[in-house]
Amino acid sequence: MELSKKNKLLISKYRNFLENDIYPIELNTIYGSFKEALPSLDILRAKARQIGLFAPHLPTSAGGLGLSLVEFATVSEVLGRSPLGHYVFNCQAPDIGNMELMNHFAADHLKQEFLIPLQKGEIRSCFAMTEPSHAGSNPVNLSTQATIEGDSYVINGHKWFTTGADGAAFSIVMVVTDPDNMNPYQRASMILVPLDTPGCKLVRNIPVMGDVGEDYLSHGELTFSACKVPKRNLIGEAGQGFALAQERLGPGRIHHCMRWVGICERVMEMMCRRAMSRELNPGKPLSQQQTIQNWIAESAADIKASRLMVLDTAKKIQAVGNKAAKEEISMIKFFVSDVLMKVIDRAIQVHGALGITDDTLLSFWYRHERGARIYDGPDEVHKSVLARKILKNYEQ
Repeated sequence: MELSKKNKLLISKYRNFLENDIYPIELNTIYGSFKEALPSLDILRAKARQIGLFAPHLPTSAGGLGLSLVEFATVSEVLGRSPLGHYVFNCQAPDIGNMELMNHFAADHLKQEFLIPLQKGEIRSCFAMTEPSHAGSNPVNLSTQATIEGDSYVINGHKWFTTGADGAAFSIVMVVTDPDNMNPYQRASMILVPLDTPGCKLVRNIPVMGDVGEDYLSHGELTFSACKVPKRNLIGEAGQGFALAQERLGPGRIHHCMRWVGICERVMEMMCRRAMSRELNPGKPLSQQQTIQNWIAESAADIKASRLMVLDTAKKIQAVGNKAAKEEISMIKFFVSDVLMKVIDRAIQVHGALGITDDTLLSFWYRHERGARIYDGPDEVHKSVLARKILKNYEQ
C-alpha cells in the first residue's frame, strides 16, 4: 500500500518519538512499577499533545488527528513496537474501543461526563464482558444481570479479564436485561458503570503467567452486588448489547492486528541483531546457520503478508462497513495472532537463555500476547465461522 507524503511524515514523527523518548524507559517501566512510572508517562503524554501526535484516532474536533481507519492502522503498527506506544498517545485498548463505541452510541450526558475526559487522557476505562462461569467465545451466554428498579438498573454478577480495570474510572459492562427474549442476541445490553459505585468491587488483578500487572497492563476480576446505576447510563438501546459488541470489535481487530504486526517488526529486528552478534563458535555468528536464516526469511514473509492482509481488510471496512468484511475480519484475527506467536518464539530461540529473561521485552510479549489467540474470539471459532461460510458455496 502506497502511503501519502503526509502519512509518511506522520509515521516518521511517531517512530522518532518512540526511539528517542519511549524505548529508553521501556524495560524499567514494564518490569518495574507501572504506577510509579505514571508521572514520567504523563510528561510524555503532554509532549505528545504539544507536538500534535496525541490521540491520532480521534476527530480533530475532539483534539485528535482525524485519521481514517486505514491511516490509523499504519500508525498503530508503529506504536505497537513498544508496549507503551499506544498508551502514551492515548489510543490503547480498551479505551480506544470505548471511545469509538461511545462516540456513536452514548447519550450526550455520558459523552460530557465520561467520553470527553477519556478522549483527553484525563481518565481511563475498561470493558467487562467475559465471565468465569462461561466460555468467553460465546458472548450471548452471560449470567450477569441488570434488573430495573424505578429509574435505576441494579446489577449483579461476576466478570473477569476486564483489561485495565485497575485504576479505571468506569467500565462499560455487558449485562442481561431481557433474559426471556426468544432471540438470544437481544437479551443483553451495555451499561456504563463508574467503578466507584457501591456494590462494584475490583477483586484482584489476575496473574498472567506469573505477572499480576498494574493499571492498564492488568486484567481485573470484578464483582457486582446490588450495584445500582441510573437507567440513563445505558449505551444505545436495551437489547443492543451483542450488536454493539460486534460494532466495537470490527475496527478493534484492525487496531490489534496492526499492533501485533508492529510487535513482530520490533522482535524481528531483535532477532536479526542477536543472530549477527552472537557467535556459535569464534568467528561464526548464528546468522550463518541455515535454520536461523530460514526463521528470518519466514518471519519477513509472515510479517509482510500480515500487514497487507490487515490493511486490505481495513480498506474494506472503511468502504463498506463491518458486516461486509466479516470473513476478512475473522481471517486476519487468526492469521496474524498465529504469526505473532511464531515470530516471538523464533526470536526467543535465537536469543537462547537471554530470551526467557526479563532483560529484553521478549518474555513480556510471550506472556501477554499468548492471549492474542484467545481474546476477541478464539482462533478456532474464527476458523470455523470462515470455513462454514466458504463451504456454503459448495452446497449445490
